[in-house]
Amino acid sequence: MPLANVLESIFRMTDEVWSRHTNPWSVWTRFLTLGLIVLAVWYRNVLGALFWYLLVALAIWIWLNPRVFPKPSTTDRWSSKAVLGERVWLNRKAISIPDHFNRIIAWLNALSLLGMILLIYGFTANHEWMVGSGLALTYIGKMWFLDRMVWLYDVMKDADVKYSNWLY
Repeated sequence: MPLANVLESIFRMTDEVWSRHTNPWSVWTRFLTLGLIVLAVWYRNVLGALFWYLLVALAIWIWLNPRVFPKPSTTDRWSSKAVLGERVWLNRKAISIPDHFNRIIAWLNALSLLGMILLIYGFTANHEWMVGSGLALTYIGKMWFLDRMVWLYDVMKDADVKYSNWLY
């Protein structure tokens, strides 16, 4: 089973949870969580035992985030369409998507992975510039991924009535 599907099953992303996750507050506060994790890890020696509580709280937040915000009044926003596009991408086995999306998503995932490798190595080697560079690459990869998800949704919204109904 692909990692994205495993993560979806762990997060138990029902239709209701996906609807709530299209709220821009959900998208952007979840997006910023990686930065908070990086800060916590960087200052782990200063934080002491509080570091572990903070990491657990952030992990719980990642799971809770798509559930705590209300359904937005409209999904016709960039951040909402990014979430809708992600749903389309996760459903690509049932309703195929154009091949060029799979290629660019693979490259963007590789870019984010490279960023994460730099980030982790930067933590272990205590190199600020590596941590910063890794975080920047990860965020660039994620932002570009979200942008491609908006494009994917715009291309695919008429491929299935279910997709078009997500936009309101």
